Amino acid sequence: MNNLPFIEKGRAGSINFQKKQVHGLGFVYWVYIISVFVFFLIAIARLFQITVVKGAYYGVLAEHNRVREVVIEPLRGTIKDRKGVTLAANHKPEDEAQSLKRVVSERIYYNAVSVSHLLGYVQTADQSDINKDRCLYGLILGDKTGKSGVEKTFECELRGEHGKKLIEVDASDNYKQTIDILPPQSGAELQLAVDIFLQEKAYDLMQNRKGAVVGIKPGTGEVLVLVSNPGFDPQVFEDGDVKIAENYFKDPEKPLYNRATEGVYPPGSVFKPFVAVAGLEEKAVTTKTLFEDKGFLEAGPLKFHNWYFLEYGRTEGDVDIYKALQRSNDIYFYQLGAKLGPEKIKRWAELFGFQNRTGIGVAEKEGIIPTAFWKEDTLGENWYLGDTYNLSIGQGYVSVTPLQVAMATSVFANGGQRCTPMLLKSGSSPKQIPHCEKVPMSQNTYNVIREGMKRACETGGTGYPFFDFAVQEATISAQLAKLDKDSSESAKLTRFPKKTVKVGCKTGTAESHAISGKPHAWFTVFAPFENPEIVLTVLIEEGGQGSDEAAPVAKEILSAYFERME
Repeated sequence: MNNLPFIEKGRAGSINFQKKQVHGLGFVYWVYIISVFVFFLIAIARLFQITVVKGAYYGVLAEHNRVREVVIEPLRGTIKDRKGVTLAANHKPEDEAQSLKRVVSERIYYNAVSVSHLLGYVQTADQSDINKDRCLYGLILGDKTGKSGVEKTFECELRGEHGKKLIEVDASDNYKQTIDILPPQSGAELQLAVDIFLQEKAYDLMQNRKGAVVGIKPGTGEVLVLVSNPGFDPQVFEDGDVKIAENYFKDPEKPLYNRATEGVYPPGSVFKPFVAVAGLEEKAVTTKTLFEDKGFLEAGPLKFHNWYFLEYGRTEGDVDIYKALQRSNDIYFYQLGAKLGPEKIKRWAELFGFQNRTGIGVAEKEGIIPTAFWKEDTLGENWYLGDTYNLSIGQGYVSVTPLQVAMATSVFANGGQRCTPMLLKSGSSPKQIPHCEKVPMSQNTYNVIREGMKRACETGGTGYPFFDFAVQEATISAQLAKLDKDSSESAKLTRFPKKTVKVGCKTGTAESHAISGKPHAWFTVFAPFENPEIVLTVLIEEGGQGSDEAAPVAKEILSAYFERME
């Protein structure tokens, strides 16, 4: 059949056989064959590319669909008080093992509000935090970082190093197993110098008051108390409660504002001991120098009164430096200031740490010790004698922080040393070694100021809440706590004589220029007088008289300090 010619239809119905063949179907055949060949060639090439050239790449992709890498946050370092009480700590999540997402630990704050300004708070790091980060273990997106207080100051120590884990999941993205773990490294534990027992006592006493309390261990500069009220709850930031956090920032009472270190106020009469040092050291006065108190002095058209004359219409006659400190006599300091001038007052104030940051490590303000140059440069005004009078009694343009007052007061409690305040307990870290410098005043000057401050809290002085200040010995307090108050044994113990504690102190009442018209109340004290263990400074914004409002707060805290059960 293959040899038969093709049939061609002819005319008149005839059929002719021709030997010539038509090649159209053969061409299609060969196109088909070539197409199949090319298809298989491309398929083989593609298969070669997938399995050989990019085999490893697609293998990794496939493996990633099956295996996940999960970041494990390190536990942020625990923060404790000086006696080992936990103030802040992180806790692992319960579902850590089978978590498919970043393993996040939760920070828990204890005694939160009372230590809020000291501890500070943490928040999720933004891009700026990441770019500026200089810690050994760097921040990554999603990390939390300290924004204020100890949490910020010791961020690098508290942070720790991230860990990772490889987990296997099924096609439905369900956990199957953990393949490998690189455990995180927890942050360092910090032991603060603060005493939470005193901290909470101070905070409770400052309820319904705006102000600050600072307690210092004078020999080392350790910060035993650092209270600012109103406070805030740092747990709010950890928990991400946006509404409450926003209210903190908008609140006119400024709960996030650390009044202990950032609040600047006229110091009033708590500034007088430092002016007295300048007077003795600059030979402007001696212990025998007397200034007569006639109730007021005149400077041009203005009259500058003594507080005793304004309140009671009485004068105090001849006043020496001891009586000036005991009675907080303004007339004496007006005239002493006039002899010194603002430049010398400023020089000695700076030697005690005023108009300088203390170096505590948290956010703080410098304050102002004004001079003629400062007034002209800042306000474009001349300096007058009245400005010097105001400066001499801690009024006018002068401003200080409660922390500065506490640190300066401690100079009269530790032999004349100005110490840098320490947030961590002395010896708990290589970085926490006391750093103190001698203030260049004579031993005689040191003794005179201390004697004047002692008299201020004795009968006849301005610190009347501390007249005959006495406390129950700790051993007796401990026994009382164990006994029923109505028992006969308890009754016997309550009649046990208290121990008198001598202190050195200075009261202060500073004009606030507030709408209320009430002055700021100040009180600064060290105790016991002969061998001081603690310096305490109390400021109550618009509180009234220092002796009426701030001194009783200090008295309650010191009573708790001396009567506490170890």
